Amino acid sequence: MSKPEVSIVIPLYNEEAVFAELIKRLNNLIDSFHKKIEVILVDDGSSDSTPQLMRELALKNERFQSVILSRNFGHQIALSAGLKQTNATEAVFIIDADLQDPPEMLEQFYQLYEEGYDVVYAIRKNRKEGFFKKLAYATFYRIMVKISYVQIPLDTGDFSLISARMAKLLNEMPEESRYLRGMRSWLGFRQIGVEYDREERKSGESKYSLKKLFQLAFNGIFNFSEFPIKLITNLGLLTILSSIGYLIYVIAKKLIYGNVPEGFTGLLFVLVLFGGIQMLSLGLIGEYVLRIFFQVKQRPLFVIKEKIKNKEIED
Repeated sequence: MSKPEVSIVIPLYNEEAVFAELIKRLNNLIDSFHKKIEVILVDDGSSDSTPQLMRELALKNERFQSVILSRNFGHQIALSAGLKQTNATEAVFIIDADLQDPPEMLEQFYQLYEEGYDVVYAIRKNRKEGFFKKLAYATFYRIMVKISYVQIPLDTGDFSLISARMAKLLNEMPEESRYLRGMRSWLGFRQIGVEYDREERKSGESKYSLKKLFQLAFNGIFNFSEFPIKLITNLGLLTILSSIGYLIYVIAKKLIYGNVPEGFTGLLFVLVLFGGIQMLSLGLIGEYVLRIFFQVKQRPLFVIKEKIKNKEIED
């Protein structure tokens, strides 16, 4: 069988409520698109009927490949697992299962790919989410732009079309704490953004808890910024300068007035301040050590429990 020109990679986690609508829109897209498409569905340890729905679909429709992971590894790892399974000769389309990002944008993305772009990413012009969540996202993206040593576009996620060579390079990158949009930017090549209005989830609830959002943010900050480690250096210098300044003040007061400043409150403030700086510094260093610890284990990023491809089950 000839290889597909385009692969669509979709991670799923407890998406039974939106599954039927997702497959309906994907089938319409495949039928109307002018290139051969394969769809790779990756189940990230769902506890509902999502894996069973994926099995049934892949067994009756060879355009769909279902990859079922052995447990929940996280969104970025599930995407990476899907990228490993792609067979596309031209491009890979990355999209989430919740239909907040319309799969029909593939046509627009592919036109830009044909113009020579290796990455076509979506820019969220408007997003229909709660005020505080929108504020948190906007703040984080702007902080990343300021502190990152690579240019990560504002208000972008994983929703994108990447060339086959870009997908190959991403697969060769061994990071354990993955932040794909940062890795995508680090690789370079020609990249362009397309604005769109992000829709609400068609059904169900967001699978990104506050804890997972913070983990993703930390991966972005610690993997693509020198700011945390430089912050420790700057705090250390500030502490030294403050100490020298205070010493000069004490000596001057002793020489001029014949006494030195006294007081428990001032001493307590200095102790708490320096103690807090030390704890913050240890915490930041610990984040780097933790990432090194997991990286040097060289464990596989994910474990596949079952794969259904070309209507056949592979354990």
